[in-house]
Amino acid sequence: MLSALGQNFILLVGMMIILWLISVKIRDVSFIDAFWAYGMAIMAGASILQVENAGWLAWTIFGLTVTWGVRLGTHLYLRWTEEGEDPRYTKIIGTAMKKKGWSFAKTALLKAWVLQIPLLFMVCLPAQIGILLSGDQGLGPIAIVGLVLAVIGIAFETIGDAQLKAFKAEPSSKGKVLDTGLWRYTRHPNYFGDFCTWWGIWLVATQVGWPVWVAIVGPLFLSFTLTKWSGAPMLEYSLRKNRPDYVDYIERTSGFFPMPPKKL
Repeated sequence: MLSALGQNFILLVGMMIILWLISVKIRDVSFIDAFWAYGMAIMAGASILQVENAGWLAWTIFGLTVTWGVRLGTHLYLRWTEEGEDPRYTKIIGTAMKKKGWSFAKTALLKAWVLQIPLLFMVCLPAQIGILLSGDQGLGPIAIVGLVLAVIGIAFETIGDAQLKAFKAEPSSKGKVLDTGLWRYTRHPNYFGDFCTWWGIWLVATQVGWPVWVAIVGPLFLSFTLTKWSGAPMLEYSLRKNRPDYVDYIERTSGFFPMPPKKL
């Protein structure tokens, strides 16, 4: 297993170097968000190629990871091609270049791509280990529960993203807050979908034994990222400043887990 994980890591490093070179050429690193999802799908694919006689357990983990990764990666890539450089990355790269006197190439490498390698690999560990150790196993009861949770997460995120895209496409929505559909029950249905998906994949993978319990660091870190670090907090900081109605939306709408809206 360690040898297989090592090969996956080397593959990931190689891909990150190529993408870094592309980002230097176009002077934009913000397509890294799309690769965050695609990269996990690739890690799952690299893992299953190293398994002989893969059974239902391995293919279930692979299928969930690839479905989530390709769907989200494509969504983020298309958003990047339509909207251009993400202002968050413009600020991160610009601030670092100014303070440290680094070139764009060095800043992009150290502030974006190098950081993503261990984080992506860690979050994807449950999928990688689950596939690599699954052999020809079928699905047990806990794995089925995890499968259902992951499917709910993928559906939740897909619907939430579609509703947001449709809302943004309406000229009358400019400057307003989406508070219908799934967004009526949680301010971040897409992040909640990620949360359910990766805890579900971890549950499926626990069938292979204790190594996946060590890999719980993956969904734990992702949960922290979504709720406390670069997910909801960073997005809401921007929305509070740019959309006056967002404060009222916060007061009546759950911050993460879907709940009935409060009556004010």
